This record gives sequence, C-alpha cells and structure tokens, in this order.
Amino acid sequence: MIKTLVVGMGQMGKNHARAHHNNPNSTIIGLVNRSKPNLPDELKSYPVYSTFEEGLSAKPDLVVIATYTDTHAEFAIRAMEAGAHVFVEKPLALTVEQAELVVEVAQHTKRKLVVGYILRHHPAWMRMIKEARALGGPYVFRMNLNQQSSGSAWEIHKALMQTTSPIVDCGVHYVDVMCQVTDADPVSVQGIGLRLSDEIAPDMYNYGQLQVKFSDGSVGWYEAGWGPMMSETAFFVKDIVSSNGSVSIVDSEKGASSDVNGHTKVGGLLVHRSDKDEYITMSEEPGHQELCDAEQAFVLDCIENDKDLTRHMKDAVVSFRICLAADQSIKIGNPIYLT
Repeated sequence: MIKTLVVGMGQMGKNHARAHHNNPNSTIIGLVNRSKPNLPDELKSYPVYSTFEEGLSAKPDLVVIATYTDTHAEFAIRAMEAGAHVFVEKPLALTVEQAELVVEVAQHTKRKLVVGYILRHHPAWMRMIKEARALGGPYVFRMNLNQQSSGSAWEIHKALMQTTSPIVDCGVHYVDVMCQVTDADPVSVQGIGLRLSDEIAPDMYNYGQLQVKFSDGSVGWYEAGWGPMMSETAFFVKDIVSSNGSVSIVDSEKGASSDVNGHTKVGGLLVHRSDKDEYITMSEEPGHQELCDAEQAFVLDCIENDKDLTRHMKDAVVSFRICLAADQSIKIGNPIYLT
C-alpha cells in the first residue's frame, strides 16, 4: 500500500486526492493546505497539515503536488530527497534550469517523477496522436484554449498569473501533443502577447500565442487567453494537418469556455484523407475526475512496477522549454532559437 500525501487543496488537488481515496493501492496519510480547506465529504476524515514540512514528516511514499507553480520545483526536490516519489502538476517549474534540476534529482535519488500531462491519459487524444502519426509528417498543428473566465474562475487565473502566463500554464499540454506526434526537435519559437486587463501585473499578459518550428519541417501554433473579455467564439480548436490529410477534434457540447470539464471533452475525431473522411466516435469519454483517476493510477503503477520514466521526464522538459521560450519571445519582441 502506497502512503500518499497530497499538497494543495485547490481544484486539482481535490481531484487527485479523490483519486487516491478511491484507489485500493493507495492510502492518504495527509493533506496539506496553507489555509483551512473546504473539503468534500469523502476527504474530511484525513489529517490536514498547514505546512509542507509537517506533511513530509509523516513520511509518505508518494507526494502529489498541486500547488502554484512557484513551489513545484522546491517541493518536488525536497520530497524526493526525503525518499518519496513525486507527482507534480504542470508546469514542472518556473525556469528550464529548475526543471532540469528536478529531473536530475529524480535520477540521482532513483525516485519516480511524473508530471501532470493529463491529455496523455485521455483515449481520444491518444487516438488523435496515433491517427496523425499514421498520416505522416511534416505537420501543421493548430490549437488553442481560450477561457472567458469571470468571478471565482477569473480570481484563480489572476492568482496563476502572478507567476505563470496562460501560454505556459496551458500550452505545455498541447505543445507536448505536438512533440509526441512529430517526435522532432524544436528549432525556433516566436510569441506575441497582450495585457488586456489592469487587474494583472504590468509585465504580465493574459492573451498569448506561440508559433514553433521543428527540425522535420513541422510548424504549429498555440493560443491561450484568460479573462472576462475573451471571446467564446472558436475557443477550442484542435487540428493536425499533413500533406496526406488531417485529424481534428470535433467539438461536443462543451458549455462555457471556463468549464474545466469542457477542456478535455471530445465529441469525436474527424480523419480526413483525399479519398474519404472517417468520423471516429469516442464512446464512454472520461470526465475530468476520471482522467485524474487515470493519472494517479499511472503514478502508482510506475512505482509498483518500477517503470522507466526517462522519456516522460525528457518530454516534460522539452515542452516546457518551448513554452518558456515563447514567453521570453513575447517579452523581448524577437524569435528564440533553440538549436
């Protein structure tokens, strides 16, 4: 039985805690949150610690980190050095250097390190990647996730933007998909962005777009915007195009762009070739909680069966590097060359 500590009781932390609560291979030994959390009934019986140090003193086998980005690298390193395996929400760190250090510590301590790339556990996205690779490259990737957030959702986004921009926080998911499909090295990144609200820091932007080029000739763009001013029109575009056709996610009824359940929801896949179109229905699509369950089941399996996570960790750093380069490009007004 894996003894698990969950750190950060926001939306993702609660979902991950529920996953461990319902998994017979894990037992929660504590939850960590700086303030008294509002917990669902199934989590109220667990000890709650106000500091990371208190939680770590309970000697967990696994630490699940779902705090804000500025603590990810520090908490992950401290947990692994204390002997625990780590699941950490994306992005892995604030800088590429920090991310690389976290990976080095995982390799040195021989602890498992899994980064929260939830789309890697979604059957529709896994199928999309398979179908795109079957078409053959080079590819054009067209992806976005804009969120018309207001009220509490806008407050969460403003808190996130104290340390992380939208194209880094959300972009790592979709750039990771690009990297899985093309399996080529990134060559250069260009970014544009704009601050559309006086409620965020003067040096932060709440709308951004990146354009990336890969060594095999593939190109892609990703766009992300947060805030009450964002449009609901075309907020969810997921297209992969090659000379032999294209694969697209066909929207289901998603609801509002700020609804986290809609961010991973797929109506089906449309595979277009010159001679025919094929619509692939994705039956029994998992919801957001089910995807968190799958993520945590993967972590437990990696621990119990000593799975090699070398490629997983490398991919996490590469996609993060691309998004941070786009962030830098926006700030300096020039493209960033990665090779």
